[in-house]
Amino acid sequence: MKTNKDRTLDRLSRLEGQVRGVAKMVESDRYCMDVLAQTAAIRSAILGVEKLILENHAEHCVETAIQSGDAAEQRAKFDELIGLLQKASR
Repeated sequence: MKTNKDRTLDRLSRLEGQVRGVAKMVESDRYCMDVLAQTAAIRSAILGVEKLILENHAEHCVETAIQSGDAAEQRAKFDELIGLLQKASR
């Protein structure tokens, strides 16, 4: 089974290809709606990457902070999550 890191890198590689494909579409003056459909797919793929990274953060970094019993470290990881959620909701 692939790790989150491997899955994330696979998705990023696919994203890289999608972005190159959209650039070629723009260069060849493809129909705007086709380009927009591809950019929507890219946005969706980026959200998938973010989800994997967030899962990894929760499973490793946050869990480690909780297990450490260090209140300052726990607060720091909690604040990181809140900051990320605030950025995502903009």
